[in-house]
Amino acid sequence: MRGSVERGWGWGHCASSPLLLWTLLLFAAPFGLLGEKTRQVSLEVIPNWLGPLQNLLHIRAVGTNSTLHYVWSSLGPLAVVMVATNTPHSTLSVNWSRLLSPEPDGGLMVLPKDSIQFSSALVFTRLLEFDSTNVSNTAAKPPGRPYPPYSLADFSWNNITDSLDPATLSATFQGHPMNDPTRTFANGSLAFRVQAFSRSSRPAQPPRLLHTADTCQLEVALVGASPRGNHSLFGLEVATLGQGPDCPSMQEQHSIDDEYAPAVFQLDQLLWGSLPAGFAQWRPVAYSQKPGGRESALPCQASPLHPALAYSLPQSPIVRAFFGSQNNFCAFNLTFGASTGPGYWDQHYLSWSMLLGVGFPPVDGLSPLVLGIMAVALGAPGLMLLGGGLVLLLHHRKYSEYQSIN
Repeated sequence: MRGSVERGWGWGHCASSPLLLWTLLLFAAPFGLLGEKTRQVSLEVIPNWLGPLQNLLHIRAVGTNSTLHYVWSSLGPLAVVMVATNTPHSTLSVNWSRLLSPEPDGGLMVLPKDSIQFSSALVFTRLLEFDSTNVSNTAAKPPGRPYPPYSLADFSWNNITDSLDPATLSATFQGHPMNDPTRTFANGSLAFRVQAFSRSSRPAQPPRLLHTADTCQLEVALVGASPRGNHSLFGLEVATLGQGPDCPSMQEQHSIDDEYAPAVFQLDQLLWGSLPAGFAQWRPVAYSQKPGGRESALPCQASPLHPALAYSLPQSPIVRAFFGSQNNFCAFNLTFGASTGPGYWDQHYLSWSMLLGVGFPPVDGLSPLVLGIMAVALGAPGLMLLGGGLVLLLHHRKYSEYQSIN
């Protein structure tokens, strides 16, 4: 099944000065991103002609001089392979017999290989749970006594074809543990909703991340699962490919504006390479109710990136199929909530969103509300000076026009 739509590039919000614009253009040139005014976007579930349907979703965004590929799959733990090429003709090649074998190397390729300008991957390896009952320090690491984690490689997932929506360019991976003796997921599920976009905009619900045509959004939702404690905190273990011996960099951006995500003044970013060739971006907030709002906001803590041994992580067949077995992995944890305040225990609901993209991360400008406040704040002194000047001028004219009777 397939859905498609054209989408345009949103460079305007990134370039607030000529110097910054030229810097962006200089860095973008090697990745073939110049001149890309529109992209034709398609979502397709790749069929397995050798057996039962497998969840392999391909998002392909074609421009005049480049193509972006996002390949999502729940073979093993949920994972995405991101690839940018400098040709509009690059294609995804899947060798199912090799991909489903114990040695999947070479089972997933983007051709021609010499057109690839950037490639990396994210793997969501484990669902974490902590007992925060006796934890008073909200900054504690870990945030409580850990329960045995749920490996996402051992989840049973829905048929993604049933959730494919060409109108919204979205699809949802929804799963639960295959082995659930305590029936914690009897009425619950863990869902990963993937969405591409037709233009630069913001979702209606917080955290309202600014997306552009070169990004896709992932929304994670844990719904209805029974926690193993009265004050359980949940988290995700995330793995990515290292850049040689080093891990990708993690950055924090701060703002004075919180209109789009009330009480949240920070944006976290994961950047691959010395140039921001690829990125993941999220606000450090999750929500314990739907729709999310200030009352249900939960803090999201990200641990530092650290090297991880491949054999210690649940393995993703599509990552090994594309990159081979000789790779350095880095991992970090995301933890949602604190021992005090709202939590998953309120309504057995948790949601969190992130953006993935190739190119330069979207940059938030000041919202109209903040611009209005600044205009008033800066304009009031100006009006006072103008008024004072007029009073002095009139006062001066009054005395300069006085004629002596002599």
